[in-house]
Amino acid sequence: MNREQDFTNMYNSYAPKVHRLCLGYASGDNELAKEWLQETFIKVWKHRNSFKGKSAIDTWIYRIAVNVCLGDLRKSKKNFPINEDLLSNSSTEDNNDNDEKNIKKMYHCIDQLNEQNRALILLELENIPQATIADTVGLAHGTLRTRLSRIRKSLLKCIKNGK
Repeated sequence: MNREQDFTNMYNSYAPKVHRLCLGYASGDNELAKEWLQETFIKVWKHRNSFKGKSAIDTWIYRIAVNVCLGDLRKSKKNFPINEDLLSNSSTEDNNDNDEKNIKKMYHCIDQLNEQNRALILLELENIPQATIADTVGLAHGTLRTRLSRIRKSLLKCIKNGK
C-alpha cells in the first residue's frame, strides 16, 4: 500500500472518534467540530514522518486532536453558551425524555469542567482504553483512574442538582 492509502485507512478508522471528541469540545457545534477534525488530520498528514512509534498511533492522533481543540479555544477564547431549550423537556415520551434530558445535562456539566478534565472524560466516553488516555494526556494510569472517578462523581452531582 502507498502512503495515501495508509492515510485514508487511518482517517477512516479514527475520524469518527476524533469528530465526536471535537464535538464535545465544541459543545455540539458540528461545523466547528468538522473544522477541528480536518485540522487534526492535516497535522497528522504533515507530521506523519515525525511519529516515532513511542506511543500507539491512536494516542498520537488523539493528542493532536485535543491540542487542536484546546489551542483554538484558547486562541479565540470561545465560550459556548448552553441553549436552555436543550435542557427543557419538550417531548411526550417520559423514558426517552428523561434519557435525553440526562444526556443533555451531562454534556452541560462536562462543559463546566476545566480543559484537562473535559479531555479526560470525553476520551473515556469514547471508550478509549485508559492506558491510551493516560499516554495521551501524560498522566500515570493510577492518577488517571483516580481523576476519572472524581470527575464521574462530580458529573453525577451536577446532573442530580441540575446545575
